[in-house]
Amino acid sequence: MTTAAIDCDLHPAVPGVATLLPYMDDYWRHTLVERGIEVLESSSYPPNAPSSVRADWRGPKGGAPSTVAQLQAQALDRWGAAAGILNPMFPVQLPFSRDMSAAMARAVNDWVRAEWLDRDARLRASILLPNGVEEAVAEIERLAPDIRFVQGMVLCMGEIPLGRREWWPVHAALEKHGLPLAIHAGSAWRHPPTSVGWPSWYVEEYTSNSYGFQASLASLVTEGVFQKHPGLKVVLVESGVSWLPGFLWRLTKSWKGVRFEVPWLDRPPAEIVRDHVRMTIRPFDAPEDGETVSRLLDHLRSDEMLLWATDWPHAHFDGDATVPPGFPEGLLPKIMVDNPRATYARLREGGSA
Repeated sequence: MTTAAIDCDLHPAVPGVATLLPYMDDYWRHTLVERGIEVLESSSYPPNAPSSVRADWRGPKGGAPSTVAQLQAQALDRWGAAAGILNPMFPVQLPFSRDMSAAMARAVNDWVRAEWLDRDARLRASILLPNGVEEAVAEIERLAPDIRFVQGMVLCMGEIPLGRREWWPVHAALEKHGLPLAIHAGSAWRHPPTSVGWPSWYVEEYTSNSYGFQASLASLVTEGVFQKHPGLKVVLVESGVSWLPGFLWRLTKSWKGVRFEVPWLDRPPAEIVRDHVRMTIRPFDAPEDGETVSRLLDHLRSDEMLLWATDWPHAHFDGDATVPPGFPEGLLPKIMVDNPRATYARLREGGSA
């Protein structure tokens, strides 16, 4: 391990809706109890799927780990990380009610602050954003004064493309506070996860997340978000890596032929992405031989895009192999320390790592 390493993707599991009730007002506590909403789970991360929780990290009853002590023993202390970023995956995006989505997001964020951030000074967190744009901006403004919140987080498959102007107030709020936009694997289930309809199997849906990331990235670039908000960084979390070089080649090639359509793009899309977009390294979807990994990294044409992450407790590696096989040893200080610190201004300002 590199000293001062920063783990950019950790998932605190909410044990159940009852855990969130103390962080809600009387109206929402009463509403959820009366409606019998005791559990809220997303098909993006089925509890019993082997990929959702590594076997040796499951709790006594087989569930996801949900305490700071488990995180410390299984990840932070185990690998000596100087800091870790919590990305809560409780599916606040599922309710069609914007009010319920916002109430749940507020509760999750306050639970993370009280039960995780206050209990380990190494921890930082994403602001889990609700569905509505106004509500998302309000949540950013509410939590931005707490420098332990280092980014805002949405899913790669939501209701509308993330570059659309409806979303620009969210981008503006994040840029104002120096917060990246984290786009995590997962769906709000407003649309089929594939362009040809609903899949039959979880493996299809799981794989389709790469399409969602590509669509989100294309939207952000072509809609001119990075021209409108030049200070905004975007972090793709659990996106995989190997799809990006081919996607950037195709997007840039297509742009050359129809650039008149998007005159606000002042340079090739691939250059814009390399300047503004970062990716966590788990899952690292490449063969395990060093030559292939080196060729893939060379195709990225940047050593500043990748961020180290264990993706605890998701099952993307066994044992202590926190870095993908074949990964160049000389790149480790960059992805574990330099790139995260360059991406997250609050890690530098707060002196956490």
